[in-house]
Amino acid sequence: AGAGHAETLVCAERADVVGRLAAEYGETRQAIGLASASQVVEIFASEETGSWTITVTRPDGTTCLMAAGRYFEELDEALTPTAGGDPA
Repeated sequence: AGAGHAETLVCAERADVVGRLAAEYGETRQAIGLASASQVVEIFASEETGSWTITVTRPDGTTCLMAAGRYFEELDEALTPTAGGDPA
């Protein structure tokens, strides 16, 4: 379970996508960021199963699955400095 599920659901309303990831894969949101064109990128994962999914939500509320896989692992390590210095 988990690997390849991005292939079965391409895009849908965000609530439907989040509900399906939770119900079928036990995934919850682990990270969030803002991409270009006001798109929200989210990473969902299950610590129990190790499955993960990356989604992009457009301003109209449509969420698309971009990638999915297995063996999710949360890391607790210091950030790597950027070429221009430490992130501020």
